[in-house]
Amino acid sequence: MSIDWEQGEFTALLNKKDGIRRGPFGSALKKEFFVAKSDYVVYEQQNAIYRNFKARYNITKEKFDELNKFQLKPDDFIMSGAGTIGKIARVPKKIKPGIFNQALIRFRINSEKADSEYFIQFVRANFMQKKLTGTNPGSAITNLVPMSEVKKWKILFPNITEQHRLGKFLKNIDKAITLQQRKLELLKKLKRGYLQQVLPAKNEFIPNIRFVNYFNDWKYITLSDLFKYEQPAEYIVKSTAYDVNFKIPVLTAGKSFILGYTDEKFGIKLASSDAPAIIFDDFTVSSHFVDFPFKVKSSALKILSLQNNQNNFYFAYNILKRINYKPQNHSRHWISKFSQFSVAIPTPDEQQNIGNFIKIIDNTLLLQEDKIKKIIDLKKGYLQKLFL
Repeated sequence: MSIDWEQGEFTALLNKKDGIRRGPFGSALKKEFFVAKSDYVVYEQQNAIYRNFKARYNITKEKFDELNKFQLKPDDFIMSGAGTIGKIARVPKKIKPGIFNQALIRFRINSEKADSEYFIQFVRANFMQKKLTGTNPGSAITNLVPMSEVKKWKILFPNITEQHRLGKFLKNIDKAITLQQRKLELLKKLKRGYLQQVLPAKNEFIPNIRFVNYFNDWKYITLSDLFKYEQPAEYIVKSTAYDVNFKIPVLTAGKSFILGYTDEKFGIKLASSDAPAIIFDDFTVSSHFVDFPFKVKSSALKILSLQNNQNNFYFAYNILKRINYKPQNHSRHWISKFSQFSVAIPTPDEQQNIGNFIKIIDNTLLLQEDKIKKIIDLKKGYLQKLFL
């Protein structure tokens, strides 16, 4: 038999006596009150953000007793309330006695009305995170809504038995995500290890591991001998969504990579699997290997291609990514420095083998990242259906 969800104020899930509390005023907890050693500590915003309860600051027992109403207890929740807001963490069973500072909000649930895991999943859900900043739409500065308003929020919630089941279900999805993320980190570590073995160390001419039947020393050339570049005209995204009229990706060198799509027919870089390219900004940001037609967002970007097509492009791409360059005085004119960087390359045939080997690893990484994204999207879908 299904039971309807109950409607009530947000405070229905919280301890009636001390459900929501913001940290003490800064004047009550100045740095001058901190001591070198003590059994009593101060918990900060970073504890909520990183879900780590190591403390940097200590206070005396007298100060702890004075601010006792701001004490943290096991199974309380702390949420970041300034800067990076809305990040919430559950207080573990074994922590040092301590109080939370002014940048945190403490929630203490009503155990008869709220399941601990369900509550934290509820607050972390996208709709709740947006609601926490809902009083400032369009504002450049994000602020947490007043706690007096949060207390009055009308919400729907199931009975405690259903909450427990839902919380356990969502936690299992989180465990699956964590497991796949660990696999991804192991794959990345594996790739780093392989690259150290199949590419020679600085000023060396032979790598530690080689494919069979390759014996010649590698030769050193400059990046300017390996790559040529072109500087495109600036282009602005016309659409942010792919459709039949907007098919051409507009790219950037940053993490976002594909900014949007355009219908522009001219000025397209006709990259392909047979003639790839690298879009690149400088040695301080990410570069991207591109094997499809594209345009770029900014004229600050460069498009790199090979000087000699006998060289293997994917091998060359990974050689470029190994360059560890830190610009002096914030200089971004790295193209002029191409001739200053020497890299070792083997014969084109050996490059081909190494490039294909690295590509296999990178394709495995992409599959793993896609697997993680699908599980995350699956959870988002469940949360939307549960809480909206």
